[in-house]
Amino acid sequence: MIDHTTIITYILIVLGFVFIPGPATLLTMARAASSGTKVGIATGAGIAAGDLIHTSMAIVGLSAIIATSAMLFSIVKYAGAGFLIYLGIRAMLDKVPTELNGGMPAITATRAFRQAVLTEVLNPKTALFFLAFLPQFVRPEHGATALQLAILGIVFVLLGLVSTVVFAVGAGRLGNLLRRHPAVVKWQGKVVGAIYCAVGVRLALQER
Repeated sequence: MIDHTTIITYILIVLGFVFIPGPATLLTMARAASSGTKVGIATGAGIAAGDLIHTSMAIVGLSAIIATSAMLFSIVKYAGAGFLIYLGIRAMLDKVPTELNGGMPAITATRAFRQAVLTEVLNPKTALFFLAFLPQFVRPEHGATALQLAILGIVFVLLGLVSTVVFAVGAGRLGNLLRRHPAVVKWQGKVVGAIYCAVGVRLALQER
């Protein structure tokens, strides 16, 4: 099994990663601010599920294929970027509810979860991150490599989920306050959509 020193070092490094706002955090906060804390948490859970899939891919070696195939990397990258931009455009075009306090959420938690899973799975940088980062903490002499990778991946996912929940709760409460003002409601969808589009463009411009 993984020794205590290695796992503690790993946890400290991962905490630094997950609590520094990145694309996943921005998407979670955007969902929470626009549709409520529950939807934000569902988005974070979807991202965590996507990371579990990437962990499985790293274990079975599919991430290595993406890392070595320029064409496959590009296909996954542009599919993910296109999906994010699509979500952004839809958010900017959606009509604002006429009742500020009684309107239904812009998106359900279930739908937000599914979209977050797809968004995270279609991010090739995440696949490459798991492929490059997790093996740094694997010691063959400590047992089965696949088991160590699985443990490291699960720890990463759990810590990431904790961070997105924290950001979702904060953004959800802030969103509840902001939505009381008509001007904020009017521009909220455009701001959220712009965030999605910006993250999508960033993903499309990423190099291997």
